Amino acid sequence: MDNLERVYKMPFGSVYPHYVTKVERKGRTTAELHQVITWLTGFDDDAIAKHIEAGTSFEEFFAAADLNPSSELITGVVCGVRVQEIEDPVMRQVRYLDKLVDELAKGKAMEKILRG
Repeated sequence: MDNLERVYKMPFGSVYPHYVTKVERKGRTTAELHQVITWLTGFDDDAIAKHIEAGTSFEEFFAAADLNPSSELITGVVCGVRVQEIEDPVMRQVRYLDKLVDELAKGKAMEKILRG
């Protein structure tokens, strides 16, 4: 199984606690994390919780998402890769989420994170 497949099959719920830890360690809240996830995917708190409980894979998670049209404005480097240059759509969406979580943890203003 290559890296792409591994990420595709990884349950969103297995990574979610790491997102929470990352933002809380930097003084941000789970509510702010959910605001970012909702902005990107269109999922409300209940939908996020259902995906976590169901063990939804990242591939299924993003297939069900109503991706924000402004998500294309997310640029920068995650794990040494420029997100805007990732050709695989699911992997790019996963990295969009990673980038938003990074920005939240770095204390960036919510308005800027949400490309407002």
